[in-house]
Order: sequence, then structure tokens, then C-alpha cells
Amino acid sequence: MHDEIDVDVCPGYPVSWQAAALNTVMRGTLKPISGLLLRADVGVVAASRIVALAGRAPLPVPAHVSIVQEPVGTCSGEWVRAGRTLNESAGWALDESRVVLYFHGGGYFLCSPATHRPITWRLSAAAGCPVLAVDYRQGPVHTLAESLEDAIAAYVCLLERGYDPAGILFAGDSAGGHLTLATLLALRDRGLPLPSAAVCLSPWTDLTDAPRRANRLLDPMIPAGRVGWLARRWTARLDPRDPLISPVFGDYTGLPPLMIVTGSTEVLRDEGRRVAERARAGGVPVTYEEWRRMPHVFAILADVVPEARQVFRHIARFLTAVRDLPARDLPDPGLPGPALPDPGLPARPGSAAA
Repeated sequence: MHDEIDVDVCPGYPVSWQAAALNTVMRGTLKPISGLLLRADVGVVAASRIVALAGRAPLPVPAHVSIVQEPVGTCSGEWVRAGRTLNESAGWALDESRVVLYFHGGGYFLCSPATHRPITWRLSAAAGCPVLAVDYRQGPVHTLAESLEDAIAAYVCLLERGYDPAGILFAGDSAGGHLTLATLLALRDRGLPLPSAAVCLSPWTDLTDAPRRANRLLDPMIPAGRVGWLARRWTARLDPRDPLISPVFGDYTGLPPLMIVTGSTEVLRDEGRRVAERARAGGVPVTYEEWRRMPHVFAILADVVPEARQVFRHIARFLTAVRDLPARDLPDPGLPGPALPDPGLPARPGSAAA
């Protein structure tokens, strides 16, 4: 069973005309707009407010999907259920004893649980359980340490409500993939019990000033130089090589199985690859999937792109394999990792928790 989830996969689906058309549209719209906005704080604030306004009228969800707002830990969140609970006599059953804790993307300044419902309701169906999407604090008002604090508090809140760590899954996209990995590393180093697995969609994992040469011209959505600018903006006066800032430098010993999904032409592709290599070096089974010519976080396009709908079947298969994995094949969550600062306590200047 271990070999079923410790694999590299390049799905051979033909690129749909919908994906090809969207890539063309995004290359002529989103990419130049991002290049203009991500040059100064005023552009970040403007983009954040525009997306917040759009989020007030989120995309519709199917009739079988329920959404409930609720405080969780130090912030708010929303429960997304794509079906019915197991104690109901008929219908699409959900296991309420398990939960997916979801961290949305958006570069730590955009989006919310509402903007990511095309992912979260399908993830609920794929996992067969509710999804709790966290509305964590973001920049430019808040820091990376505060986002991490909210993520940890949400997980602790689930533990306090009686959820078994073996029944909790983490998932996130882009910056939310970064937050997923940073939270796992922080929990491990605090000695807290870990969730059973994590899924990262196009994770942003390297916030150093290293140039991004791969796919600079091929990425239809993200200008490589603007990613670097945003990384410098969020890591000012911090050590960008701290694993809680750049999880690509983390020691993944003792972490649960990971699934990492990227597109072959996105500028963040190699960051996902490097995390997969680091995790495997630490003994963590990793399913790494690289989808041909898919844009950044293509799963959010599932309403219009066939490949984006198909990826949830792959996620479901991974999660089923993790549940069937014998305990002896799982990393030991009690193994110590490197000593890292606690985000909830004062830290040395220049660290991730400062």
C-alpha cells in the first residue's frame, strides 16, 4: 500500500479545448494585470478590495451542498458539506467523524473561503466528509506569523471538539498550500498530534529571493518577477530560509503522507517538486502529480475545465489509499524535527515567528 501513494504521476489526459482557451485568456488578462498590481502596497490593497467585493457574490453551489459559517479558533470559517450525514437513511453519506481543514490561496492577501467553494464542496465529496475552510488573517494588515497562528488555532479547536487526529486531513492551494506545510512543521515541532494526510494544490513554498526561471514565459497566469516581489514584501525583516517561511527548506521527518498537485507550465511547479523530494528524504510517502499544461490551482476551474473535475477523483483515490495504509507504513509522528521557534511566543529577530 505504501508504494501506491509514494509515486510520481503525469496524467495522460489530452488537454481540453476549455483549458487551452482559458490559458489564452488568462495570458492576455490576468498575467498583465498581476504584473501591474504587484508592484506596490497600493496595488495589493486595491486587488484585495476588488476580490473581496467579488466574494460577496460567490459562485453558486449545487443544491446538495450546505454552507454554515462558524467561529473557529482565533478566526472564522465555514463548514462545507456536499451530501448528507451518515445517520440519515438515504442519500450521499458524509462521515461526520472526519474533517478536512482547508486553507485557501491568494498570495496571503486575496480571496476567502467563499471564493474557493468550487474546490471545497468537491473536496468534501471526494473525501466523504465535511470541509472546514478557515478565513485566516492576511496581509497587508497581518503577518505570516498571524496566519500561521490562526491555522494552528483552528486545528487545536478541532482537537478540543473531540476529533481524532487520524480523522483530520489538511488541504490548501497556493499560499494555502504554503500554510498547510508550515502548519504541519509547526505542529510537529510543538509535539502536537498530526493529521492523517495533507493535499497541496500548486503550493507556494519558496519565499526567498531566488530567481524563478522555470516556466517564466509558459505560465499563463503568474508573472515570475511579481512572485518574487510579493515574497520580499511578506518576508521583510524575516529570515526567508526559515522553514516556517519557506517550507521548501523544511525537514519533513515524521510528517504524514502528502499529495502535491502542480501544472507542468506554472512558475511554481519546481517548488512543489522540491518539497516532494525533501519529504521523501525524510521518509514521508508523497504522491506528486504534474498535470500537462494546467494553470496555477487549476482545480478551482472545475466548473468549466474537465481536467479540474478529474483531479478530485485522483485526490479521492489518494485519500482512500491513506485510510487503507497499515499503521506500520506511516511515519512516526513522535520523531523530533529541528528546533524551530514557536509562532505563539516571542522569537528571535529575523525568524519566522517574529
